[in-house]
Amino acid sequence: MDFALSELQQLLKEQAERFIAREYGFEQRRALVGSERGYSEAHWQTFAELGWLGLPFAEQVGGFGGTAADLAVLFEAFGHGLVVEPYLASVLGGLAVQRGGTPAQQQAILPALIAGTHKLALASTETGGRRGGLYVATRAKKVTGGWQLSGHKTVVLHGACADTLVVSARCHGAFDATGGIGLFLVPARAHGVGRRDYRTIDGLRAADITLDRVELRDDALLGEPTGGYALLDELLDLAALAGCAEALGCMQALIDRTAEYLRTREQFGRKIGQFQVLQHALVDMFIAAEQARSLTLAATLKAAAPAAERRRLVAAARQFSADAGRLVGQSAVQLHGGIGVTDELDVAHYFKRLTMLPVWFADNGQPLERFQAAD
Repeated sequence: MDFALSELQQLLKEQAERFIAREYGFEQRRALVGSERGYSEAHWQTFAELGWLGLPFAEQVGGFGGTAADLAVLFEAFGHGLVVEPYLASVLGGLAVQRGGTPAQQQAILPALIAGTHKLALASTETGGRRGGLYVATRAKKVTGGWQLSGHKTVVLHGACADTLVVSARCHGAFDATGGIGLFLVPARAHGVGRRDYRTIDGLRAADITLDRVELRDDALLGEPTGGYALLDELLDLAALAGCAEALGCMQALIDRTAEYLRTREQFGRKIGQFQVLQHALVDMFIAAEQARSLTLAATLKAAAPAAERRRLVAAARQFSADAGRLVGQSAVQLHGGIGVTDELDVAHYFKRLTMLPVWFADNGQPLERFQAAD
């Protein structure tokens, strides 16, 4: 099998790398993280102009019909630059509309998303369930002419800057049942919606969302009122693949920076890279990253496979990416010494992102459990 990048993917890779080199220096990124928004609106418009916002969407709504493999190329570059713009959140919300919405819902939202004038966020995470298990306590009550939503969503990635929230809510059944879940389009400024914004340890933004008897019309529902789980599970697996690809970019950046540090840092009158034990540590970092790359590639190529096959490969990639990220991050910090944990060095920021990536959108189950269940 030919694993070389396609012409489109190579162009996308080079385009993203140029953007990162020009606009995402470490100090530039630190300024963005500390700003009120937490990202750059100018960068967001650049994403639209470059076609990145339309990459995974159908040509009928102005997109490019890209695949999961195309997205992985972009997310790896984002990982290398520690990008903080709300790309993943908007793409997941948009894909929920594309895969579950009516033509009218798609035309109402997707062209504006692709143009950079409308942002979305996927609000699926709640507290109260067992760690890593699907738990939806937010209630959707059928009322005359529409629906009424009440509940609380936590750690919604970029939830505060979204114009529309894609909210999972239970139409019937127990809190942890896979049936009875619907996905709803909720205007972020609708009456009864409350948002509390905060910064996460990896420099991104998240929000806690309260829904207090939010009134929605019938056309706010995506698909069937009890058929949301399959679509949500598919979206969360895609988010996991994006996280794996982003982790590859983070790991490669740490390997490059650590190798350079070992070549230049002197101790006991010698470059520390001459010490064999440190060479072995760097090799271990490289091997772990390459193994994670292989599994991520395998899972990405099967993103459109039947659910059982997709879940198994994505679960394997998630688990191995998390383990590799931990090894690479910890080793980079250790080999840099005390400065490796300071805010002034980008190594610490990559380590924080690698720590958080396995946690984002992990509410459809722990990877080892999903891997076993897919047999």
